Amino acid sequence: MGFFSEFKEFASKGNVVDLAVGVIIGGAFGKIVGSMVNDILMPPIGMILSNIDFKELTLPLTEQVGNNPAVAIKYGMFIQNIIEFVIVAFCVFLVVKGMNSLKRKKEEAPIAPPEPSNEEKLLTEIRDLLKKA
Repeated sequence: MGFFSEFKEFASKGNVVDLAVGVIIGGAFGKIVGSMVNDILMPPIGMILSNIDFKELTLPLTEQVGNNPAVAIKYGMFIQNIIEFVIVAFCVFLVVKGMNSLKRKKEEAPIAPPEPSNEEKLLTEIRDLLKKA
């Protein structure tokens, strides 16, 4: 099997398409959560903490010299990204939990016993006729 035919078989499987859709939706969801953290959650948190802008929290390592910019550790951005990650992880947890509960409900549904085959029905009739005779 050639490389391109293997790739075509791989790409045409349903799981690959589902994965691609998940990645695209996940990227869009990440932007929404990022905006929620940056624009909605962090301003009030910063206000409560004496008007701190987390994006500006840095630990300077060097000063700006001429055209060389200052070097600093941006721990405020790190804190903001951790908060964003926790929110995304919590949302994913809720989605997985919901999917698992739906899956369990489907599994718990009682399965009707299979109907006997025509041969079994015929043998049952013969047995019943022999008992009567």
